[in-house]
Amino acid sequence: MSAADVTLEQLDRDPHPVLAGLREREPVAWLPALDGWLVTSYELALEVMRDFESYTVDDRRFSTAQVIGASMLSLDGEPHARHRAPFVAPFRPGSVREQFAAEAAAEAGRLIDALAPEGRGELRRSFAGPLAAAIITRALGLDRDDVVDVLGWYDSIVAAVTAITAGEAMPSAGREAFEALRARLLAGATSAAHVQLSDDQFVSNAAVLLFGGIETTEGMIANAILHLLEHPDALAQVRDDPGLLAAAIEESLRLEPAAAVIDRYATRDAQLGGASIARCDLVRVSIAAANRDPEVFSEPDRFDPRRSSARGHLAFAQGPHVCLGIHLARLEARIGIGLLLDRLPALRLDPDRPSPVRGIVFRKPPALNVVWR
Repeated sequence: MSAADVTLEQLDRDPHPVLAGLREREPVAWLPALDGWLVTSYELALEVMRDFESYTVDDRRFSTAQVIGASMLSLDGEPHARHRAPFVAPFRPGSVREQFAAEAAAEAGRLIDALAPEGRGELRRSFAGPLAAAIITRALGLDRDDVVDVLGWYDSIVAAVTAITAGEAMPSAGREAFEALRARLLAGATSAAHVQLSDDQFVSNAAVLLFGGIETTEGMIANAILHLLEHPDALAQVRDDPGLLAAAIEESLRLEPAAAVIDRYATRDAQLGGASIARCDLVRVSIAAANRDPEVFSEPDRFDPRRSSARGHLAFAQGPHVCLGIHLARLEARIGIGLLLDRLPALRLDPDRPSPVRGIVFRKPPALNVVWR
């Protein structure tokens, strides 16, 4: 299949065979369906993410910025550093363990308590999403009572970003959700970052953290549970040796990163992987493809919790825009999934309600249906 024949439907439902073919034949390919270049090689993905002077996020077309305004996610160089710096300290490894380990365990326990008597359920929106939302709202100084509202706003913001990425107009619900979030953040959130930034800067960056802290962490947890339940042998290994859980989560991130594609814009004419990139061209890095590059990962389509190279994945990006919440996301996933497997030992996928992973930009099962009796 040529790059010109690739459809959005293929990228949404089952992109990996298509991406593997592109990576082998044309690692930087122009995809009309995306109206941009798609980078599928691990090494070239690293090159683009690390070279912010040649491939920037600072462009009026950047979808997230159209919804929430300029932020650390959509700026480069000194402005990016200035927007990011006030939020760094709470997300360092030691701070994350000290502030959120007990809270993550308590929240996961509460969610499992509510689920356990039913014998069946849907884990994306009844476990992974609420856990992620509860922790990131606390990190930004909001109350636990805000979680339901935050999840609703987040859904609308994600839908707006997805629509813009697909070339559609921004839904009014996305704009309204961001305004509601803005009002709540300015009304009562307590954050040291607020005193170092203007109201607009604080709100946009807090929205980025909420967006990432829910969207990618929810997807990370849901995908890891799905991978384990789809592979009984791997699940048995993790149950026999709980120390393997962290490695299994990394392997899941490699196989199915929650954020599958990231956007950059060329600031100059450039040569990349044999392709001639023109100034202002959209350059999309396929994290999903890079993470299955056989030059880096042997048997790249196999789920192997004991894979020694799994942590070399690019699911949290690289370069100046490496994920700020990487340590918090890992902690939530490790604690939440560990408790879930411990408390629901008969957990398995619901055979009557499949849970396939979907998504062009953000990939996860729309519903993760399970039973445990």
